[in-house]
Amino acid sequence: MTSLQIGPHTASPPVVLAPMAGITNAPFRTLCREFSGGKGLFVSEMITTRALVERNEKTMQLIHFDASEKPRSIQLYGVDPDTVGKAVRMIADEDLADHIDLNFGCPVPKVTRKGGGSALPYKRPLLRAILRDAVANAGSLPVTMKMRKGIDDGHLTYLDAGRIAAEEGITAIALHGRTAAQHYSGTADWDAIARLKEHVPEIPVLGNGDIWCADDALRMVRETGCDGVVVGRGCLGRPWLFGDLVAAFEGTGTYTEPTFKQVAAVMVRHAALLGEWIGDEKRGVIDFRKHVAWYTKGFAVGSEMRRGLAVSSSLAELADLLGRIDGDQPWPAGADGPRGRTSGRDRVVLPDGWLDDPNDCTGVGADAELDTSGG
Repeated sequence: MTSLQIGPHTASPPVVLAPMAGITNAPFRTLCREFSGGKGLFVSEMITTRALVERNEKTMQLIHFDASEKPRSIQLYGVDPDTVGKAVRMIADEDLADHIDLNFGCPVPKVTRKGGGSALPYKRPLLRAILRDAVANAGSLPVTMKMRKGIDDGHLTYLDAGRIAAEEGITAIALHGRTAAQHYSGTADWDAIARLKEHVPEIPVLGNGDIWCADDALRMVRETGCDGVVVGRGCLGRPWLFGDLVAAFEGTGTYTEPTFKQVAAVMVRHAALLGEWIGDEKRGVIDFRKHVAWYTKGFAVGSEMRRGLAVSSSLAELADLLGRIDGDQPWPAGADGPRGRTSGRDRVVLPDGWLDDPNDCTGVGADAELDTSGG
């Protein structure tokens, strides 16, 4: 397998950067794309349809794409078919992106308690209405969707949702092999990805969940028959993973195992790109703080130094602190493993009576539409 077709766009190799709130902004996408040599598909963080239609200032910044990003992929979150349709029409009419992905996989309470994200596919008629309005307003732009298996093991929705998506003209489906209740705990169910591929063979199915290294991606394709992979937490603090994925799918070269000095150089560049994007160096370095633990995972850094890095407020300070750490340290054993959130939830926060009837969509009101983007 060497490529993935998303409408008129070819992703070769068939690798997609998963949208992650507060992470997959333009600077991080730039890093991932550079390491991949421009190969693959890199999706923006979540954009709320209501905020987009209302031209919220923060949202308009989040939909900014670098001139080198081709195709421009944007992920939308919405629960109202009319608002989703208006947002998609706005993107198409104003040439804001080349590909639209719809979020039905977010498990966080502030989204699910309003009936959005991974809670929404339970309401089959509402899901169908949203997909129909999105495709109808997209013009020539391909529309894809990302989802989870369902709310919990007793309320699985992915096969029904996949069939609805295929019937309504969705170009491809990405499945995270966990339920909303699992959040990010446990092991992703790759068998579910295989079952979805068998259920909707007419459109591409992408697998997501527990891809920590390039070999995991190859194994997922072999074991599930999926048409491509979506990589999320595995690339946190490791944007060079996309270079490894290219090497794996193309069967060339070896994987990247940078020394700490090389990792430090990427860290400083990441922080600098954030400052340029935000328009303020200090705010860029502050925003970068969340990435420090991911980049330094497994290295001998020391708790005091980690604290210092996590409160740095200028590029000079960040570079100075990193320069005090042994740069000759090799890539740590085990650092290719799980990273990021691993928590689960006892229950999924849902609107009252949400599970009473999958066909009753009256519980979704205007307040279910988030007014801010980025998660």
